[in-house]
Amino acid sequence: MEPGPLGASGPAEPGPRVRGGCGAAPAAPASSLAVAAVLPAGGSGERMGVPTPKQFCPVLERPLISYTLQALERVCWIKDIVVSVTRENMEAMKGIIQKYQHKRISLVEAGVTRHRSIFNGLKALAEDQPDSKLSKPEVVIIHDAVRPFVEEDILLKVATAAKEHGAAGAIRPLVSTVISPSADGCLDHSLERARHRASEMPQAFLYDVIYAAYQQCSDYDLEFGTECLQLALKYCHVKAKLVEGSPDLWKVTYKRDLYAAESIIKERISQHICIVMDTKEDEEHIGHHLEEMLKNELNHVKVTSGPLGHAGRDLQQIILEQCYSFVCVNVMLSAFEETQKLLNMLKESHLSVLYPVVVISVHFLDYKSVHFDHKMENLMQIRELAKEVKERNILLCGLLIYYPQDEQKLQDSLRQGATIIATLIKERNSAFIGQLLVA
Repeated sequence: MEPGPLGASGPAEPGPRVRGGCGAAPAAPASSLAVAAVLPAGGSGERMGVPTPKQFCPVLERPLISYTLQALERVCWIKDIVVSVTRENMEAMKGIIQKYQHKRISLVEAGVTRHRSIFNGLKALAEDQPDSKLSKPEVVIIHDAVRPFVEEDILLKVATAAKEHGAAGAIRPLVSTVISPSADGCLDHSLERARHRASEMPQAFLYDVIYAAYQQCSDYDLEFGTECLQLALKYCHVKAKLVEGSPDLWKVTYKRDLYAAESIIKERISQHICIVMDTKEDEEHIGHHLEEMLKNELNHVKVTSGPLGHAGRDLQQIILEQCYSFVCVNVMLSAFEETQKLLNMLKESHLSVLYPVVVISVHFLDYKSVHFDHKMENLMQIRELAKEVKERNILLCGLLIYYPQDEQKLQDSLRQGATIIATLIKERNSAFIGQLLVA
């Protein structure tokens, strides 16, 4: 067993929380209850139809398994997370742990089947393992590497139920009716959908129960079985408590699921926009009108603002509030000082390690008083800035908003600018990096 590198601070679940470590939602199952997690990650992803195992497929340029680890890490009362990974992917997994600063992770070699991989993970937590830095837990949670949207609430429910009943697992209503075909390919019988449920993850067990079940497990069950709750029932006579799960427990199985996961993550990290502008408290500045337009057009998104100096002092707070979208209003038409300062702060914060950060550098142009060609030439330097920060996962683009004297035309320009900003933030499309868009 190989312990993974420990990060100074840890990631969180996909979207809701960032690097501050543990979530503050539900309390631990019990103050003295020791809980660990086992994550089998040795699958080949045959149903995905791609050469890369699905747990390592990129979502927003980050491996899927990293999001799942992030979701487990933010739960403070999970003391250890054991990941079963194949020998050929061991170095890649170590690289993921180091790059995304995952913590409390230990690696073991996966088996040739799911049950064998889980068994290897359980063995790593046993008391009799030589040179092990892990301690035997009272409760162990088993989860899938390709279910990245698990919430602390359901983890708490199954862990608490396992403490009381010996085993527990999340379930969901069946979407389709289950049928049994005959040997000749005809319908033999069907199950009454209302009486049955789909077994999901996570599942939790008293460690002694599930470890004893695997120790007694037949080779046939280890080779062809898929249900851990059934093993606890069959070999230890423990009936699992079934816990209703949320729709977020779905499993990334097919290629289309990767696009769905990306869409969910983009939506979650686009719920907060921070407008940075140094307008010397000029309430009539055009930047404040843009802010109001954004609030009106994006009433489901949190929009906050402040001067750059203030944002610098409170940048850590902005990070904790999960802001991955910044609109930097440059007061001087061709100046990039404000944008450059913001970019430097973001690079120092390492905010973009986990998710792509969008920065939109906004400039206003009164075409009656400013020579258009000259200002456009100066604004083109945004391309060089964008290339530089792209390596840090910061997506920079520019927005030029016409500032006509006519009030109605001004409102139209601001509304169009707000629409462009909303699209750039929601899509996080690298094709717009370095581009100067015009409203």
